[in-house]
Amino acid sequence: MPVSKRKSVQSKREHIPVYNLSNFNPVHRQAEVSTIFGYNNIEKSKVIEGFEIYSSDGLIRSMGPLKSEFYRISLTLKGTLDMQIGLDHYVHQPNTICFTYPNQIFSKRNISPDAFGYYILFKSDFLNDVIPSVKIADEFPFYHTAGKPVFILAEEEIKTTVELILKIDDELQHRKTGRVKAIKMYVYLLLLNAKRSYERQQLTIGLEVSGAESLLSRFKKLVSIHYLTKRQVCNYSDMLAVSPNHLNRTIKRLTGMTASDHIKEMLVQEAKALLKYTDSSVAQIAYQMNFSDPGSFNRFFKSATRQTPHNYRSKQD
Repeated sequence: MPVSKRKSVQSKREHIPVYNLSNFNPVHRQAEVSTIFGYNNIEKSKVIEGFEIYSSDGLIRSMGPLKSEFYRISLTLKGTLDMQIGLDHYVHQPNTICFTYPNQIFSKRNISPDAFGYYILFKSDFLNDVIPSVKIADEFPFYHTAGKPVFILAEEEIKTTVELILKIDDELQHRKTGRVKAIKMYVYLLLLNAKRSYERQQLTIGLEVSGAESLLSRFKKLVSIHYLTKRQVCNYSDMLAVSPNHLNRTIKRLTGMTASDHIKEMLVQEAKALLKYTDSSVAQIAYQMNFSDPGSFNRFFKSATRQTPHNYRSKQD
């Protein structure tokens, strides 16, 4: 990404850039796409505040790590891709549906050439006429902090979901009476269809899992929230009411990585986002991330990625 473009999408925040609907498009999609589905080539008069929908045509092949201020729904119908949400890694395959909520760190890569699907983006208050934003996580377990955000839909569930997406696009493209309310209702029905699949598959939220797996799930969620300010294993063992040794042993046994490795992984995602999406110097990033000096940051980044921050940034350019 040239410096001029990096400046155009640079966040004013001190840490990882957080994108809203107005500045997310250059990071998410190519500038020119021939398809007319959804918001591609849409007339300005048809744009709906707080909402966007696209097919995967024109999708940039690698994205993130980054954060967004809005909810996302993605449906993969063909092909595969790798996705990371916080510390969790997922492989999308055909019939995969995925949900992210505001301020989660996520990234996508290794998108296969035949990949195709749909994306819906909406602000927190977009569905207020149908369901208050404060109740979204309670209503839909995949948006809960301990829920499973990625799962497979059955063929009949896929058929229903695609029908709803096409109905949304039809409302978007035509100026029918009540089109905005209709789109909100269709988005709600899409979420409800996904919830029914979630319940059918008994995808219980992580807080209901007992033992070591529950400890791992809670640890990952805490790290994804507090990694910038809490970097010691003891910080998390205190919050989880276990000893640091017990936490380390459990995490190492289940993942092959130490608890410290997981904390470092989140810090690397932060560093990559700042190098990729902002114009801050490496020295500025080092101090923003509370390293004692740029040399310490360079050693940390090279140890984790086998390349210097400068080399990583040049490859993004």
